[in-house]
Amino acid sequence: MGHLQIRDPVVKRDNVNSGFTEEEKMAMAEHAKELDTRRMRGPKPKLEDFEKDVLDKIAQMDEPDLTIATNLHKMIKEIAPGLTSRTWYGMPAYEENGSVLCFFQERRKFKTRYATVGFSDKAKLDNGPIWPTTFAVVEWNQEVSKRLKELITKAIS
Repeated sequence: MGHLQIRDPVVKRDNVNSGFTEEEKMAMAEHAKELDTRRMRGPKPKLEDFEKDVLDKIAQMDEPDLTIATNLHKMIKEIAPGLTSRTWYGMPAYEENGSVLCFFQERRKFKTRYATVGFSDKAKLDNGPIWPTTFAVVEWNQEVSKRLKELITKAIS
């Protein structure tokens, strides 16, 4: 009987990340930096430091995302003060019990034509066998404010 030979796959270093866009690579690098920052802040970090990280990230945005993110942040702080602000893959995010509940992705992040507000599976948005978890936002207005307030309120219920 012959012996089955198993060869180790050859992975060329330049092909390892070839499936990721530059924007995705940057997001992963930002996440690695966030994890390092968390470790450096120790087991009991100051929540104000994470809040500052989010506000700094928002301040770097271009319009109209700057206005959208600013208003979203203010809204979340008003209706869901129990959520903790932090950055997540370089995006403003809001967590509950250590898990991201919702986040804001500016259009520049992945070169899209609109910003998005997304919700994780921790958000209680369930509505039958199918429901949306990410919402395109092109500008901040009363309709957007009302809809996001409803979504965030439902998500934390």
